[in-house]
Amino acid sequence: MLYTIIKKNSYQDSINLMLLTNEVSTIEGVNKVQVMMATPSNKDLFKDAGLYTEELEAAESSDMAIVVDTDNEDKVNEVDEKTEQYLKDQSISSAAESFQTVRTWNKALDALPNANVALISVPGEYAAEEGEKALDNNLHVFMFSDNVAMEDEARLKQKASEKGLLFMGPDCGTGILDGVPMAFANVVNKGRIGIVGASGTGIQEVSAIIDRLGEGVSHAIGTGGRDLKDAIGAITMMQGIKALENNPQTDVIAIISKPPAKEVRDQVVELLHSVSKPVVAIFLGEKPEKHEGNVYHAYTLAETAHIAVDLLRGNEIRKDNYVGDFKHEGVSLKESQKAIHGLYSGGTLASEAAVLLSDALGLGSEITNEEGYVFRKDGHVVVDLGDDKYTQGKPHPMIDPETRAKFITEAAKDEKTAVIVLDFVLGYGSHNDMASALLPAITDGIAHAKSEGRELSVVASVCGTKNDPQDYQGHITRLKDAGVIVKDNNDEAVRTALDIIGLAVNDVEKEHVEADKTNEDLTISENIAELVNDRPRIINIGLKSFTDAIVANNVPVVQYDWRPIAGGDARMRKILSLLK
Repeated sequence: MLYTIIKKNSYQDSINLMLLTNEVSTIEGVNKVQVMMATPSNKDLFKDAGLYTEELEAAESSDMAIVVDTDNEDKVNEVDEKTEQYLKDQSISSAAESFQTVRTWNKALDALPNANVALISVPGEYAAEEGEKALDNNLHVFMFSDNVAMEDEARLKQKASEKGLLFMGPDCGTGILDGVPMAFANVVNKGRIGIVGASGTGIQEVSAIIDRLGEGVSHAIGTGGRDLKDAIGAITMMQGIKALENNPQTDVIAIISKPPAKEVRDQVVELLHSVSKPVVAIFLGEKPEKHEGNVYHAYTLAETAHIAVDLLRGNEIRKDNYVGDFKHEGVSLKESQKAIHGLYSGGTLASEAAVLLSDALGLGSEITNEEGYVFRKDGHVVVDLGDDKYTQGKPHPMIDPETRAKFITEAAKDEKTAVIVLDFVLGYGSHNDMASALLPAITDGIAHAKSEGRELSVVASVCGTKNDPQDYQGHITRLKDAGVIVKDNNDEAVRTALDIIGLAVNDVEKEHVEADKTNEDLTISENIAELVNDRPRIINIGLKSFTDAIVANNVPVVQYDWRPIAGGDARMRKILSLLK
């Protein structure tokens, strides 16, 4: 039977509510439970989960809604008590904070009058409005929020450009501003390599490898994954390139992009040939055959990092794609075991795996996205478990192991599976010990295969640094102790999986050719120059956990404890906006 608890005007951010849902789900006797704000889109999620009630229909967007499916009404009180305790703990935690928390834009600006960045992580349906307000207050925008309409993204980025501001996002999962980690970011040494990336885990993988190679990052400017689409035209990417060209703390520039629109990609490369600094670029899905002038082209994320480091050190650029050790012998497979299952928390890492697998199968660089599956052919599967398909009303797999654990179990039961490939992405915002969280599913899967006379290999890479909040070396040790084959990066992990089933990537040596310099305008606004040449000063609008990295780096921050105005009513919000 379904029971509903409505907590009026009790706003909590989505990550807190997802974690709360996980906590109350463990109560014995609760068949199913969901805790979300009662927004129209979340009500649809309640419907999809079979948890829709009349009480929920009457709830407003500013109300917290809890729907419990249980055969024992006493369990509803237990859920309510656990929820109240969770909210109380959150309140105690807030009281101990070292930064100021406010409830309005005006108070945020009064508390930090020299703020220059707005970090926005409110629900997608409200994000464009908050981004507009940030621009109107002459703030650069770092928008973690997703589910923002493409036309809103294009309009806001154009407005930012006209005002001489950067609009990073939407769906900008990570960034580094003057050494300060933003959102889901690794703790990377500060250095002289600057990154502009239309890719969250792509930035994380490249910056973490740079750190492990002994160098560091000046800035990592995230653009949001759609920036190189035709409708956007790489507005933020090209602003970011110009910013790093004008930044004296940056000696080498690295460009990372998910598969771009061809015309937009060509415009970006045209700009790169005007830059005076050496550049390494990866356009995921492209298989480059040459380097051109001062622009070096990489095939994998690991190669991108290695080239950037060698350019910085003045070393000769290798021709072998910087392929690491991937040979793995001694695995005995049954005739039926021919498939690789790549189960990823990072979207760009999943796409890279799809490119390499497709290459090895002689299919070119095939990347699709059908319900999160970026590759599915001949029994092989690569799935991005951070896709919207798997995160509607649930925490991201970097935070919560549940979805991926289920996929591991299913893959292990499939008699065609030879290898499971996993990524473990560390850093601020991620689970504090994902290795330990997933090991039960991994070891059970290996044991199940063994009970059926099959040898199942699990290959993993850990995207992280020794300074991350989690224990980087500890993750590697725990995985190896459980029989997991751990490689230095995602490229090596995928190549190892391919080697186990007798396949290999068809690598090509790249030649270096001269290229004509172009003469694009490389000037930047005073606002952007100030951003890249000084420490950020941040108003954090939404997820309070994002302040952890900011505070740890002694950067001024004000927490805007955001709530939807007018109870979230769209018509009233529009009227209030017009009145203002």
